[in-house]
Amino acid sequence: MLPADMVGGVSATRAANLEASGEALTTFMKRVDGVLRDLESSAGNPTKVSAQTIRAGSLNSGTQGDFPEAHGLYEQYHAVHEKLTSLSKTLHLQIEAIGIAVQGAHKGFDALEEDQRRRFWEIQTEIDKLQPKKSSASGGDGTDVKA
Repeated sequence: MLPADMVGGVSATRAANLEASGEALTTFMKRVDGVLRDLESSAGNPTKVSAQTIRAGSLNSGTQGDFPEAHGLYEQYHAVHEKLTSLSKTLHLQIEAIGIAVQGAHKGFDALEEDQRRRFWEIQTEIDKLQPKKSSASGGDGTDVKA
């Protein structure tokens, strides 16, 4: 049995504590904007990360037979580089989306400008495209399902 002061599974006291003041949201939004500016000017910027590549010929003649270890190193470097580039871009997009969401929480999502609402959903779509597709053989938690 739920206590009398519980509404929707949360007590009225706890619900009041969850409400964010406009000042707190504004402070948080400024911090998110600062993090986004820092990321854009850092080496973690998605454009800068994606530009830091090496060619296969930098490690060997470009053929696997001459020096297979160098070819394996290149393959691993390339795989890690792709993942870092994707992670950097996803992080950048998530921070931008958080900034828009905080503004929406402060003003109400309907009160946001049309461009901001559209950009928020564009970001969500772009993030979905960047996320690796889950295979049917995966348990959803990173573990493989054994048949």
